[in-house]
Amino acid sequence: MMELLKAIGLGLIVLLPLANPLTTVALFFGLAGDMNFSERKRQALQASIYVFIIMAVAFYAGNMVMDTFGISIPGLRIAGGLIVMFLGFRMLFPPHQAGRTLEAEHKKDEMNEQKSVSIAFVPLAMPGTAGPGTIAMIISTASTFHDNSVFPQWILMVAPPLTFLCISVLLWLCLRSSGEIIRLVGKGGIEAISRLMGFLLVCMGVQFVINGIEEVITHFSH
Repeated sequence: MMELLKAIGLGLIVLLPLANPLTTVALFFGLAGDMNFSERKRQALQASIYVFIIMAVAFYAGNMVMDTFGISIPGLRIAGGLIVMFLGFRMLFPPHQAGRTLEAEHKKDEMNEQKSVSIAFVPLAMPGTAGPGTIAMIISTASTFHDNSVFPQWILMVAPPLTFLCISVLLWLCLRSSGEIIRLVGKGGIEAISRLMGFLLVCMGVQFVINGIEEVITHFSH
């Protein structure tokens, strides 16, 4: 049992800095400001489930999927970086709301009837938590995981899904507690946090792209 806990602890030490649930909470601040409490709870639960599924698929089938579609790790990083940049720009420069014109008033009921846009899968689960760095680490670890002789074979089978479950539960707890913070800071605070996080996301996205390009250059220079 102690060996299992040690294996899970090692997995968390490796993945948590990459997954960084607190970054996802900050992203949640900027995107869930207009949602009611029940909708935020639903999005938080869905995002946590999606994170577990993405990590599990990356571990058990990541190499096969990437080989099938010819996707490289640098390509994964660059694509994830572009997505993060796009989301950051949308948060940094939100579209202007329509003025209170007669046409806008006629459209008000129709707009209110529209369902809230789901943010659980994109961007909270991916690339927010299970981003390109996390997925790349999981796939690279999975390729050499079963050759590990430090832990017994049964631990190598049980530890990965339990590690992914721990990260998902931790993300769920963080997102659930964010509702209290959202109510505390108010709409103005949410808008300020959204702009700040938008800028940080743009920077993160640019860095993801730079890292991917550096890997491509390194690969072709050898």
